[in-house]
Amino acid sequence: MNISIIGDGNVGSALARGLEKAGHQVTTTGHDPEREKQLAESGEVIILAVPFEAIDEVASTIGTRADGKTVVDATNAITADSKLALGFTTSGAEEVQKKLPGAKVVKAFNTDFATTMSSGEVKGEQLAAFVASDDRDAKKTVLELAGDIGFEGVDAGPLENARLLEPLALLNIQLGYSLGLGEDMGIRVVH
Repeated sequence: MNISIIGDGNVGSALARGLEKAGHQVTTTGHDPEREKQLAESGEVIILAVPFEAIDEVASTIGTRADGKTVVDATNAITADSKLALGFTTSGAEEVQKKLPGAKVVKAFNTDFATTMSSGEVKGEQLAAFVASDDRDAKKTVLELAGDIGFEGVDAGPLENARLLEPLALLNIQLGYSLGLGEDMGIRVVH
């Protein structure tokens, strides 16, 4: 699959490594509006791996180029002082859907540390990648991509459930950084 990743920091680079290892064609870019437009046009799937505060600008830049495409929001809707940027009446992913109404937005990968994104595991244990979307086909695609990397893709329901995934990501960040568990950890669903 041809995957475009907008954002080439820790998250974008780790996802690129994992997806390339699984045999996908991946192209990434940092902050470069012309390149972002090109990648939005060429990618079958577009992954947004940028800081949450950059979403407005990126969405404005790629605009209708994302229409009809699966757009994965891997951002964490948190502020610089580690608080939720949005509450429980909306989510970052739902706001992305409003900004890109023709796209098939999927919330995924935000609850995992970048250090685990190239393998989907930590300490030999498979981690969960929660995937929420209102579009069944887009969700299926991202569940498969998560599995290709090595995660257990977990159907997290409709896009509205990103309201729950974003606080879960913040908890993970707090556990890892503020409470000292480090990045070599993750969330697993046992069922």
